[in-house]
Amino acid sequence: MQELKNKKILLIIGGGIAAYKSLELIRSLKKYGSQLEVILTSSGRKFVTELSVSQLAEREVHTDLFDLKSELKMGHINLSRNADIIVVAPATANLISRLAHGMADELATATLLASNKPIIIVPAMNPQMWNNPATQKNLMSIKKFGYHFCGPEIGETACGENGMGRMEEPSSIVHYINEYFSKKNKLKNKKAFVTAGPTIEPIDPVRYISNNSSGKQGYAIASALSKYGANTTLISGPSFEKAPEGVELIKVKTAMEMLDAVKSCSPADIGIFAAAVVDWKIKEYKDHKIKKNGYDRMLELIENVSVIQGVVKNNSLKPELSIGFAAETENIYENAKEKHSKNDLDWLLANDVSEDQDVFNGDYNSIVFFDRSGSETWQRMPKVDVAEKLVNKISEYFQ
Repeated sequence: MQELKNKKILLIIGGGIAAYKSLELIRSLKKYGSQLEVILTSSGRKFVTELSVSQLAEREVHTDLFDLKSELKMGHINLSRNADIIVVAPATANLISRLAHGMADELATATLLASNKPIIIVPAMNPQMWNNPATQKNLMSIKKFGYHFCGPEIGETACGENGMGRMEEPSSIVHYINEYFSKKNKLKNKKAFVTAGPTIEPIDPVRYISNNSSGKQGYAIASALSKYGANTTLISGPSFEKAPEGVELIKVKTAMEMLDAVKSCSPADIGIFAAAVVDWKIKEYKDHKIKKNGYDRMLELIENVSVIQGVVKNNSLKPELSIGFAAETENIYENAKEKHSKNDLDWLLANDVSEDQDVFNGDYNSIVFFDRSGSETWQRMPKVDVAEKLVNKISEYFQ
């Protein structure tokens, strides 16, 4: 646990019976040399005392947003700025809901809202509360905000029910925090690019053809690469997604612009082709708006450039690890396997984008992962989790 030494950790203790585990968590983090500050919520004080927490942390415990002495120095801002990481354990359904809705009605939520540091959520609640659609919606919201999750696990909860919602044990939480700091260096000095979103091909100044893509998966992958320490460039077609922190963003429109941008970033250690590039373009672009004139018009299409082949087939540009995506609606395995081989990709992630899967513009994805030795199926999961799983595989590849 050497990554924990001298790390400044802000622990927020929520109000649940699992709060007693936070005492052992404090003890363990101190044992490995971490420097702790602790916020004890008003409901958390119903389960553990300020005295026990302060004795273990060897620091004064913070409890009140309106503490005159602390807020003269903007205490909630300083707490969020001075930490290397913030850990919320336990994070109750109520606390998660307030985070999802941007509330800042007490010291804990105000500190989290003001934070510019990584935040690890350690959930603990009744299994029915965990599975409630409202809770799941709130969880998805804060995952999209960039929060990290440790747990929960399946087991017996304090109410006597058995299921998902039991708080992770302190030893697992300590391991997770250590791994978080460790993974920040796993891809250090590696250069990566990610293509994302759709491309568009103009017909005339007001019309174009395009592919259906929100860019969510590519943006999530670029964010994860950056968090693992990679020097990451995101090359994106039109998208409403927010540029990930620490990532260089290059905006493009057409397939040729995307290919040129990828070439400008090449060669790279890691190349991920997640964009939905239009396969065809208009043979003859009109520089004026085409009028309908009351009759049908035929548009002649020609094959577009291939961003993947334009890079992977060029030995001077090919990434050390090249990864593509295949969006399919039928014969997923067979079509993806053919694309994997045809484009000479190291890895390929195939996903079913049929309408009933709600992949386009949705937050979830189902993946069949191909490498040169075979394939494996990943269960349906949030796109941020697909990104994390993929980037973790990438980090293992380079170890």
